[in-house]
Amino acid sequence: MSGKGRDAGAEHLTPSGIPVAAVYGPDSRAGGEAGALGAPGEFPFTRGVYPSMYRGRLWTMRQYAGFGTAEETNARFKLLLAAGQTGLSTAFDLPTQMGLDSDSPRALGEVGRVGVAIDSVDDLHQLLADLPLDAISTSMTINATASVLLAMYVVVAEERGVPRAKLSGTIQNDILKEYIARGTYVFPPAPSLALIAETFRFCAAEVPAFNPISISGYHIREAGATAVQELAFTFANALAYVRCALDAGLAVDDFAPRLSFFFACHNDLFEEVAKFRAARRIWATLMRERFGASDASCKLRFHTQTGGVTLTAQQPLNNVVRVAVQTLAATLGGTQSLHTNGYDEALSLPTAEAATLALRTQQVVAYESGVAQTVDPLAGSYYVESLTDELERRALALLERVEALGGSAAAIEAGFFQEEIGRSAYEHQLAVEAGSRVIVGVNRFADGEDPPIIPAPDFAELEAGQVARVAAVRASRDATAVRAALAAIRRAAPLGSGEPLMPLIVDAVRARATVGEISDTLREVWGEYRPG
Repeated sequence: MSGKGRDAGAEHLTPSGIPVAAVYGPDSRAGGEAGALGAPGEFPFTRGVYPSMYRGRLWTMRQYAGFGTAEETNARFKLLLAAGQTGLSTAFDLPTQMGLDSDSPRALGEVGRVGVAIDSVDDLHQLLADLPLDAISTSMTINATASVLLAMYVVVAEERGVPRAKLSGTIQNDILKEYIARGTYVFPPAPSLALIAETFRFCAAEVPAFNPISISGYHIREAGATAVQELAFTFANALAYVRCALDAGLAVDDFAPRLSFFFACHNDLFEEVAKFRAARRIWATLMRERFGASDASCKLRFHTQTGGVTLTAQQPLNNVVRVAVQTLAATLGGTQSLHTNGYDEALSLPTAEAATLALRTQQVVAYESGVAQTVDPLAGSYYVESLTDELERRALALLERVEALGGSAAAIEAGFFQEEIGRSAYEHQLAVEAGSRVIVGVNRFADGEDPPIIPAPDFAELEAGQVARVAAVRASRDATAVRAALAAIRRAAPLGSGEPLMPLIVDAVRARATVGEISDTLREVWGEYRPG
């Protein structure tokens, strides 16, 4: 298909539907105010959460990895670290995410497919073999079972002689977006939120350098949300978590400085840069005005991942360019941490070659592009400042609609998030099919060639090996100690019991109770969530 010209008279819109003028000038901002941006590192942090930003320290290059066995993922971690990665990020398979052991009938066919299989703390020991836990931060994309994986991380460190105070990293632990967009929930909302508040308490007291949550707009965006919806719905969930922690008796400045966020980055360079700048300003204002939080609690620190849904199976090398544009947007927008997708991820788990090239993309931007030389280099751009203002305005208006429904939990029950995201996804697909939204190599400039085939691992063999490892753990542990540890969790689990759960989960993990056994114990008390 040949290229086509653009109609100069047609209306131009960002992917969020914001009209784009042909030219921007000093009067383009709301109220005609072109200044008052503030300084980097100062409230409301529009220009960045640190005064020197990347001149002081580059963003953390944290490539997401996890497939098959702990041994294979450990090897990928080491490959990426040797290539210059500066932080770990772990993907878990669906059984681990859903609180199922690899030998559960419900896990059949899913073990190791979309991430690493972790059944017991011995698996996590293998995953982290030879890695310095006191010198590197680890992110774990885990939600319903986040408390168990955090407990495992603590026990691995303990058994290696690493003090808890020296551990740093993040658990995603964002269950509300699972009900909205992703689906890997286990327990109903009330006990799930109580467990999240418990991890806040535990981290503040025991693992102070660990982020107890990464409030995720990424998966909301992957489900079809616009940039405006990503901001509004992420902050609606964040407000729910803050209120939950306050209701549990925590003081805002005891936990809020460790809240972290996770956003997507798509192809519209300027809208994405403006989104990140607006996000910082929105969060700072919400925290100060609604909770009287200190500046430390008002700083929006976030990880970014380039957009998985923007990758195409057709002409996959085009994805190298998409990822480069998205890397520029994330860093121009001031991210603290970044994962760049492999060009072949629309076809398979990323190959070592693709994962390394994705990391090299970050390194070229960091060391060769000049992006890191000065703070907030697009500040004062008439276009970027206008977009920042408009994204903030639209996101806050949508956030207030959620608040009017009673907050995130009520909006989830009413289907509000799902309906809004579904409409945006549908409108996007219609635009792609009509050709008004161009996807290079798909609906324009297509060559008709079939996507390449990338060999997949032997998942049946992998699953059999993991099932054997679970059996070996059960055969070698003290069964009486495991039963006692699980009984203690069962006694403390009822809502309102007043007994902290995290120390008991740590005890169970130390005794070699599995992810599935701990989750099943909580299921007995809390039940499982079934959407209406």
